[in-house]
Amino acid sequence: MTEKPLNLFAFNFFAPAHLTSGSWREPGDGGLRYTDLQYWKRVARLLEDASFDGIFFADTVGFHDVYKGGVDESLRDAAQYPANDPALLISGMAAVTEHLTFGVTCSLTYEQPYLLARRFSTLDHLTNGRIGWNIVTSYNDSAAKNLGLGEQLGHDERYDLAEEYMEVVYKLWESSLEDDAVVRDTENATYIDPRKVHPIEHKGKYFEVPGIHLCEPSPQRTPVLFQAGASSRGMGFGGKHAEVAFIQATSPELARRSVDKIRQAARDAGRDPYDIKIVALITVVVAPTSEAAQAKYEHYLENATVDGVLARFGGWTGIDLSTYDLDQPLESIETKGVQSIVDMFSKADPNREWTPREIVDFLSIGGTGSTIVGSPQEVVEQLRAWRDVADIDGINLSYATQPAGWEEFIELALPELRKQGIVKPARAVDAKPRTLREKLFPGHARVLDTHPAAAYRRGPNPADEA
Repeated sequence: MTEKPLNLFAFNFFAPAHLTSGSWREPGDGGLRYTDLQYWKRVARLLEDASFDGIFFADTVGFHDVYKGGVDESLRDAAQYPANDPALLISGMAAVTEHLTFGVTCSLTYEQPYLLARRFSTLDHLTNGRIGWNIVTSYNDSAAKNLGLGEQLGHDERYDLAEEYMEVVYKLWESSLEDDAVVRDTENATYIDPRKVHPIEHKGKYFEVPGIHLCEPSPQRTPVLFQAGASSRGMGFGGKHAEVAFIQATSPELARRSVDKIRQAARDAGRDPYDIKIVALITVVVAPTSEAAQAKYEHYLENATVDGVLARFGGWTGIDLSTYDLDQPLESIETKGVQSIVDMFSKADPNREWTPREIVDFLSIGGTGSTIVGSPQEVVEQLRAWRDVADIDGINLSYATQPAGWEEFIELALPELRKQGIVKPARAVDAKPRTLREKLFPGHARVLDTHPAAAYRRGPNPADEA
């Protein structure tokens, strides 16, 4: 392991609030402007000017209706609701930036691969290769009910479907059109050479896609693939397909366990363990002094509500903690929700028992990621531990209030983080724009040769060479 500088991503949700309960209640919080494109353009410029590598948008097509058997507490707290479609936001943010990249969550359970492949090829074109797809299989029963399934597929079947889904989109992105299919030959009235366009002729258990991809080859072809599965099946899927893995943990030491499992999953899939970049969810509350940072943190806690936090927890896990005593230790149970969140608070640390009250305290600011509170130097030292102990490659920076949380991080912590080599240096003034994949894997605009998508690339057609 080398002392590599960390990649830096902002983390958000196209809604009034994301992980921090009640963040929208803070005076000046941008969540109240979430439907205003001008606000998001400002955020994009803020992150671009600070040389962030990108911004990542979580998403869900369901709502949190588990806690107390309904949606009321979710609605009161704006707990990831209302939720707009982040894919439609990217073009506006990309138009005012050249270097900032974008990760977007889309569920493969509820959308045909033919349409999703088209959406990401379009975004890859419009961002000049600055797009990534966070692959999720979804966890929310409310999404399944409202999208016609009645109930969500079982955990393992979701991954069976996901494997075939990836095969379809790889065929569309990598093999349907050859690299030189687009000729734009005005003299011969030919925009695309038909000989270089191929139906994918896919017929499987879940999907039948006989035709050709709707889009011409984009800068990256396959978008950068993000994934966050933490179950054994999810780890195996990520080890095979992910280029970036998201993790969430309560400490660097516990994060290292997840990192080691992910890297082993890559080995098991025949890939280099460092072909997967690992990004940890972290929230930073920083002020000039430790005391001021702690006071700021305590102030933000006043915006959070127990019901708002537990509404999020119920939606994520499928467990209604309104039936629990707040001081009763949480036991691990199997759930159709996000199993890794249940395990985080039940068996990840054998030396600790978590009660609902302690879970509320932890989740109130920054949700399921770890929260760092302190002076700039304290932030540096803690992020150094995350890099060195956990062996992560980057951080997904959430917030207690937006965009102030990022602005304070940029002003107070980022200069020292860069000075000490914890975070990548600021971008040179004359730096040329790069694709998202080139930022993560220098010199590679396309998937690495060891990635399964590479197997679908088409070589030169012998008939063309004759």
